[in-house]
Amino acid sequence: MSETQAKYSPGLDGVIAGESAICSVDDTHGLRYYGYSIETLAPKVPFEDVAWLLLHGNLPTEAEQKQFSKELAENASVDGIIWVLKSLPRRMREMDRLRTGVSAVAAFDPDVGKYDHEANLRKSTRIISRMTTITTTGWRIGKGMEAVTGSTANLSLAGRFLLGVEGNRPEPWRVRVLDTVFNLYAEHEFNASTFGARVTASTLADMYSAIVAAIGALEGPLHGGANEQAETMLREIGSPEKAEAWVKDRLAKREKIMGFGHRVYKHGDSRVPVMRGLLEEVGKRVGQEGRLAICRELDRVMEKEKGLYANLDLYAAPVLALMGIPSELNTPLFACARVAGWCAHITEQQDKNRIIRPRSLYTGPAMRDA
Repeated sequence: MSETQAKYSPGLDGVIAGESAICSVDDTHGLRYYGYSIETLAPKVPFEDVAWLLLHGNLPTEAEQKQFSKELAENASVDGIIWVLKSLPRRMREMDRLRTGVSAVAAFDPDVGKYDHEANLRKSTRIISRMTTITTTGWRIGKGMEAVTGSTANLSLAGRFLLGVEGNRPEPWRVRVLDTVFNLYAEHEFNASTFGARVTASTLADMYSAIVAAIGALEGPLHGGANEQAETMLREIGSPEKAEAWVKDRLAKREKIMGFGHRVYKHGDSRVPVMRGLLEEVGKRVGQEGRLAICRELDRVMEKEKGLYANLDLYAAPVLALMGIPSELNTPLFACARVAGWCAHITEQQDKNRIIRPRSLYTGPAMRDA
């Protein structure tokens, strides 16, 4: 076996593809953002603090938090591309609408084409803020509704998301829950979308191009689309009593059960306990505690039958559903959180850039004469 063949790992499983100070993921110590255990941090701080941490390496001071929140609010408007969003077909998928909106809004950023550290931080603030507005405004327009207008200066990103979807100022507890969801989804090392963003950024393409590449990767059902499919699964099962038979039937047909298994976490996703706690809280608040029972039963059956543990998507899907967020916005919401991690990785990549160019293992014909 050649050296190339010996090093080949399908799907790059276990391959170290680069260095990063942003995030660590392992099966023993869980998920950490710049050394902070996200399981501990996520319920304690707003998403703005986590976004700042990912971009700057430290949690913000009170002054930094106020200034960052101010800048996010000032950059939330996407009025310049409303006509673009209105021109799109209403049947368009929400991730496709988001991808198009991000491409369009790039035209209004004065730092497009710059990739120095400070320019990337300025673009990061604008992108993180505008992703939420593009998502909710595009969705409302697609449903034949008017975009939410008026000042949102005193709302967090999570609050702005809920306002943008519902048209009403959200209750504080709902903002806090969504902040925690955003925090849990904000970053996860070299996952497919983040790695796609870094590959694109490594060519010295602009940050917006790298974000569009990441959105495209996140759309797939094996990555970001899994939470939407998990909610479909839970609705189909309907009650905890039906869970075991449902799982065994799908396994007999060799069908994939969404919301289970992970490339890194072999003994359970470290984010699940926090999300499970959110599901318990939200279920009690809205009088819908059955979803938690279904998830717990699925957890039990899948561990028994396949030795697989739930990942974040299984518990996130019902949390979002019980919060009244339409299922077609599950993956775009994921993107609104993960964009903080994407921006951090793009900035880190371009700070010490080397183009990412792996090799392939050739499996075609041997040398042939023309």
